[in-house]
Amino acid sequence: METSERGTAPAAYGVAAAAEACPGPGGPTCRGRGRAGVPLRATMALGVLTVVLGSTALALSTPPRDPFLAAGDSTTGSYLATRADGDQAAASVLAGPYAERPGPPVTLRRGGGTTAPLPVSRPLEAAPAAPSPAIGALFSPGDDGDPAHHCTASVVHAPAGDLVVTAAHCVHDGGFRTRLVFAPGLHDGIAPYGLWVPTRIHVDPRWISDRDPDHDVAFLRVRRPGRAGGRIEDLTGAERIRFDAPPGRPALLIGYPSDRDTPIGCRHTADAQGPSQLRFRCPGFPNGTSGGPMLTDLDPATGTGSLIGVVGGLDEGGDDLVSYSSRLGADAAALYRRASAEPAPAPPVRPRAAPRS
Repeated sequence: METSERGTAPAAYGVAAAAEACPGPGGPTCRGRGRAGVPLRATMALGVLTVVLGSTALALSTPPRDPFLAAGDSTTGSYLATRADGDQAAASVLAGPYAERPGPPVTLRRGGGTTAPLPVSRPLEAAPAAPSPAIGALFSPGDDGDPAHHCTASVVHAPAGDLVVTAAHCVHDGGFRTRLVFAPGLHDGIAPYGLWVPTRIHVDPRWISDRDPDHDVAFLRVRRPGRAGGRIEDLTGAERIRFDAPPGRPALLIGYPSDRDTPIGCRHTADAQGPSQLRFRCPGFPNGTSGGPMLTDLDPATGTGSLIGVVGGLDEGGDDLVSYSSRLGADAAALYRRASAEPAPAPPVRPRAAPRS
């Protein structure tokens, strides 16, 4: 099965340079770091090209459609998840090497207070980090029995207490992923704050129409399958999202590599990469770290901070040397308001098949 892998080309500092470093056909390919183990979207309108021996006829066919993708509403950029898909996805994760076991209660952030210093990491490279209750791994289990996680996501403060943020390319890749599971605070195969599945997913319509890297952010309203009520933010705490944050500030970047169940992190500055992207120069962030938060103003009492970006954007997150994020400006703020202002939806239930006569 084809998979998308993190790019390995040198970091490109500027949109023009990025295009030059990733020239397309015949040259090296720069790809995002969040899609390991997940099928690539079709990048050509024509699928498999077969030459019929003994003639000049050509047979054209399109690749089979991923059964775990849905069109959603491309005009608004939203998808209403079904209860069955969420329950089945969570069951797939628990059928693998993962289990829910209660974790320690968290200190909820009330605002104000002091902030922890963020000196640059020495050496300047991603290294193992302690799990944080509000940050976790994002799974997209298929039907092959492999529940490996492919991205990272974070709980962000919202009025309903049920909002998670990640990269748009983690949840919409030729369609909305219908099987998604978020495990906050994941470590060593344990989900200490439970598994959570989307009730609704929101992305910018411009991501759907042309994968605009300036809009590589997504918000998910989530619920806990098999349990009535309950808010994720009450269990994990939440990062406070900050829009229009000035570049050049010290930040902490955290993500879950797809081949391990504990996070890695690095401290450096989140610099401007043009007017619409942030650049975080720290090597060592591999596949699976897409969607990971860039945090400033960490509260030492809670470990939460101000989220100013998520790994994504240019090259769907970057390469071995540098990570990117779409700048969270007015468009991201409007997307957040839309996602957080809606009443929590009741997931539709797929109708049962009619019995055969």
